[in-house]
Amino acid sequence: MNIRPRRLRKQPIIREMVAETRLSKDMFIYPYFVTKGSGLIQSIEAMPGIHRFSVDTLIKDVEQGLKVGVNKVLLFGVGEEKSEDASSAHHDHSVVAEAVRQLKKQFGSDLYVITDVCLCAYTTHGHCGVIENDYVQNDPSVDILAKMALTHARAGADMVAPSDMMDGRIAGLRSYLDDNGYQDTPIMSYAVKFASAYYGPFREAADSAPGKGDRKSYQMDFRNGREAIREAALDEMEGADIVMVKPALAYLDIIRDVRQQTELPVACYNVSAEYTMVKLAASAGLIDGQRIIMENMHAFARAGADIVITYHAREILEQQWL
Repeated sequence: MNIRPRRLRKQPIIREMVAETRLSKDMFIYPYFVTKGSGLIQSIEAMPGIHRFSVDTLIKDVEQGLKVGVNKVLLFGVGEEKSEDASSAHHDHSVVAEAVRQLKKQFGSDLYVITDVCLCAYTTHGHCGVIENDYVQNDPSVDILAKMALTHARAGADMVAPSDMMDGRIAGLRSYLDDNGYQDTPIMSYAVKFASAYYGPFREAADSAPGKGDRKSYQMDFRNGREAIREAALDEMEGADIVMVKPALAYLDIIRDVRQQTELPVACYNVSAEYTMVKLAASAGLIDGQRIIMENMHAFARAGADIVITYHAREILEQQWL
């Protein structure tokens, strides 16, 4: 037997030397939920270990995260006044805009701040766009999303990340940002976002569940793979700087397919239910949490993700699991 693959598995040193997939702390983005008020740290029952922070407590928590290398954050706003037209989403004094201003004032270029751009947490009906005749309207929603992105950019956001899945929204945001002098603000597009049950815990965290109906008329059908390539290609053509696949764990094939079709950086979002299932199983003693988490992270990278958005990021870096 001349060919023995086990020769390169015999010892830890040789396994490390020939490993095909490697993780770096620079790959990770940590999501935060920021809410109105002060002095608040609110536990999220559906997401063990994750909290909603008011701006003042957010700054303190981010400071602790920076000490272990968490230097990229993705902000979601919670607790704003809801309306049919989501006007609070692009108000200059929205909680996200205020959080961005304070974070950049406190940490400057040491912290890279990304903002989620979507309307679901700001509408009375909980959908990701404005509704007319019981249908989410595409183009009017893009106009509002562009205003929201500009508000975040003006506050100092380093990057904006539209997650709504309206057609043409990347072109709309890019044009609006450019016309207002923010041509250097990059866009990370939720290019391939499926209508998924894996978002359940997030909807509690962000108070963003639809009042009625679902999001299948604008988020992707989870049965479709070729459509994912089309969506990513359209967003790239419209000016996206990074394309994202969401969710991640059940969509490794999509991450791989998108990676093979684009030269842009590819991100994936390890979403709330993927996180919660691991945490609950680990807390019950049913699995080895560390090993499962790190196996998942390597799977994302092996599939082709350059960037991983995950609620596990803080724990990975604090526990020095890399």
